[in-house]
Amino acid sequence: MINPFFKNNGPFKISDILQQINLNDLKIDNDQEINDIKDLFTSKKNDITFFHSKKYKDIAKNTKASFCLTTEILKDELPKSCTPLIVENVLVSTSKVTSKFYPSSINDNFDYTARNITETKFKDKIKCGNNVLIGDNVTLGSNCLIGHNTIIEQNVSIGDNCSIGSNVIIRNTLIDNNVTVLDNCVIGKHGFGFFPVSKKNLRYPHIGIVIIGENSEIGCGCTIDRGSMSNTVIGKNSFLDNQIHIAHNVKIGDNSIIAGQVGIAGSSIIGNNVRIGGQAGISGHLTIGNNVEIAGGSGVIKDIKDNSKVMGYPAKNIRNFLSEVTSKFYSLKPNNIIAVTGTNGKTSVADFFYQILAIR
Repeated sequence: MINPFFKNNGPFKISDILQQINLNDLKIDNDQEINDIKDLFTSKKNDITFFHSKKYKDIAKNTKASFCLTTEILKDELPKSCTPLIVENVLVSTSKVTSKFYPSSINDNFDYTARNITETKFKDKIKCGNNVLIGDNVTLGSNCLIGHNTIIEQNVSIGDNCSIGSNVIIRNTLIDNNVTVLDNCVIGKHGFGFFPVSKKNLRYPHIGIVIIGENSEIGCGCTIDRGSMSNTVIGKNSFLDNQIHIAHNVKIGDNSIIAGQVGIAGSSIIGNNVRIGGQAGISGHLTIGNNVEIAGGSGVIKDIKDNSKVMGYPAKNIRNFLSEVTSKFYSLKPNNIIAVTGTNGKTSVADFFYQILAIR
């Protein structure tokens, strides 16, 4: 898919790219043209990519890129068709190369093309509140609603039967049909990516976009950052409660439900049919399997397999967590299983665990 939001200024000769990252003495064809910079998975022949962590070695082995920014330790994981470019800091070098291809991605300035919807072709086609601003080349499907003081910036695409609340800002985003975005959301701004360089912080360019699947709902006050190199994706029929933060490159599968004030750090992948309780936190670059349940307030710091139920900090199997909690209050674990049955059996068991967890 051609990125509709950021113009690629390439191709560039590899010699120009090497000069950008201070690699000038390599024995390669300096006239070879490089079309784009992409991640390991989506890169093609005559692209440049980057490889900075062993976590991605399986993907690195199959990359189609012609060149790869990497380290001496990781270079042997690359296929022979990909020439390694050894740099001191992979992510900083990647940032510099990305800025060369996509200079407009560095800043996140407001959309100067946005104007009142009454001055656009949508003035008689869309039901909307007051002070709605629409940028150039925006696509709005049929039967859409837009609330007061909302800004939809240039090149954004919104499908049919969508409802966009008040005080919403949407940029760098593609939204499918039957999606609801409630009030005060900000979708498609750059993510939180910085690197310390020479006693100052270097912002990482974000050239990805946000994609929201059909029949999904985004709750009030949610923020969804666009991807840095790949895209941020919300799967179809997924529901986000209020005040949730989705960081850059996160992928959320289909039919997932996420309760309020959850934070998901960058590049984590959430499977299908996942349930996440309120105020849970998920660290970056993790994989959460399908049909996983994460209890509210949990802190997830490692991958979770399919069909797991976890809670606590660090999050662990729910049975193990409850066993560890109860063992703190009993010097010996009982050999027998205690079962509570009767008319109020489940209620009694729930109250039993509540009393244990409430003890300080």
